[in-house]
Amino acid sequence: MCIAVPLKVIKLFEEEAVVGYKGVSMRVNISLLEKVNIGDYVLVHAGCAIERLDREEGEKTKAIFDELFSEEDES
Repeated sequence: MCIAVPLKVIKLFEEEAVVGYKGVSMRVNISLLEKVNIGDYVLVHAGCAIERLDREEGEKTKAIFDELFSEEDES
């Protein structure tokens, strides 16, 4: 099974961006996307941003991941 994680864009470079989630940041390739801005959410799979989400959709998707991970911590 493959999963893409919603991450928020913190900093931009030519074909890469620094993205973050819960205090962890990493550089990802954004060359597959046309227009990425700081503050956007992108779905990241295998180090590549494969889709840009608007802020509302990004926040909703991030909330689902937060809920999933918090349930895992309770087990």
